Amino acid sequence: MAKLVINNEAKKGTIAPEIYGHFSEHLGRCIYEGLYVGEDSDIPNVNGMRTDVVEALKEMKIPVLRWPGGCFADEYHWMDGIGPKENRKKMINTHWGGVVEDNSFGTHEFFELCRQLGCKTYINGNLGSGTVREMSEWVEYMTFNGVSPMADLRKENGHEEPWVVDYFGVGNENWGCGGNMRPQHYADEYRRYQTYVRDYAGNKPISKICCGANVDDYAWTKGVLETCFDHTEPRFHGLMDGLSLHYYTLPEVEDDWNKKGSATDFTEEIFYQTLKRSYYMEELINRHGAIMDEFDPEKKIGMIVDEWGIWTDVEPGTNPGFLYQQNTMRDALVAGMNLNIFNKHCDRVKMACIAQLINVLQSVMLTDGEKMIKTPTYHVFHMYRYHQGAQLLASELLDAGTVGSGKNELPKVFESVSEDADGVITVTLTNNSLEAGESVELVLTKDAAAYEVAEATYVAGTMNAHNTFDAPEVVVEQQFDAVTKTADGIRVELPACSVVSIRLKK
Repeated sequence: MAKLVINNEAKKGTIAPEIYGHFSEHLGRCIYEGLYVGEDSDIPNVNGMRTDVVEALKEMKIPVLRWPGGCFADEYHWMDGIGPKENRKKMINTHWGGVVEDNSFGTHEFFELCRQLGCKTYINGNLGSGTVREMSEWVEYMTFNGVSPMADLRKENGHEEPWVVDYFGVGNENWGCGGNMRPQHYADEYRRYQTYVRDYAGNKPISKICCGANVDDYAWTKGVLETCFDHTEPRFHGLMDGLSLHYYTLPEVEDDWNKKGSATDFTEEIFYQTLKRSYYMEELINRHGAIMDEFDPEKKIGMIVDEWGIWTDVEPGTNPGFLYQQNTMRDALVAGMNLNIFNKHCDRVKMACIAQLINVLQSVMLTDGEKMIKTPTYHVFHMYRYHQGAQLLASELLDAGTVGSGKNELPKVFESVSEDADGVITVTLTNNSLEAGESVELVLTKDAAAYEVAEATYVAGTMNAHNTFDAPEVVVEQQFDAVTKTADGIRVELPACSVVSIRLKK
């Protein structure tokens, strides 16, 4: 039997709600058909935003949404997406499918979506093909409350008051699709561009996000930080609030990027290989974090993992540039494991955005016309929502063992534990084994006898179990009853291939 020792007197920091963030790009059917159907659609909507999708995201407690990309961000020119829709410039989306982008979803529509969701805003600016002036004027258009050309233009387009931009990314993947830059060159460009991402008087300060590394490119992290710190006075003040990190779990790819493996048809070996590759996130956070510690030992700069998740081959018969893939219990375990990792690194990780929100990559929902289904990943985010803004508690998992073998060996159980403002403790666990359940004894170091199980839910199924439009509830969040109070604590019987949430209350 495994034992989870929870020190409920040792609070290790606040789990930023933004760790549970999401990413929406002009890619495939994420924006159009997924989020936005237009005001004249027969699909129920409010100002063009799908009602079913918005309500489901609010129930999931989405904290922040990133837009408009992704690679699309560094070819996006924001003025193309404002004003009367019939006058907006059309373009070819060269990154994603070569389809026509009509810009009917632009700045005003994004802020309307976030208003309906009640979430924070994360705008990604165009450094790769845009100008300093363009970026500066976009910030002015969105946030300036006064008399100026851009504020006047916003008012002419129907929005009198400025919006709140919570986060602003200065470029995206500038080591690749955002300009193929070297770290020192990008860092110099970042320094210049971010200067003009201004905080206007009376506004909430904008948190500025610098483009960080792809996977294990530690030279990028070090090169960017060295250049940004050089000749900065006062030392780094106001220059950077976050540094991004991108890491996708590729189930099968070795030498051929085009063969990442099926989302639903895979072997047990590939299942464990996928989870082990996803577990690599722990090492990436530790090693990039160590470099950040050299320059920012007080951890004032957040690590922003704003693209993560499984990337598989597209579903057969779909546009390969649309990145539409199914979502199984394997995805649920990847989501649960990564969220537990982010929680336990909340001293450095301040935001994470799974890619992507809907109909693209490891999404939380899929749509087909008027139909919408929730994926296993959705249910994990829904179960984990109680961690948002809670205090991470020190926890140690003993004697849980491992699963997989050889290069694919990894811990059998992953966990994280938090306590909210009302004193309710949330424990989330993944059982990564396909073959065996696991008994786990939860032991609290203080007042253990005073705690009762207030709520317990789980998702479970075979490794490739997934929801379809014909069978939308194959994998759903269910009440979890395999929890018993013992003399020493609380015993949990984790099913094989499952993600479990337990809420403890005095």
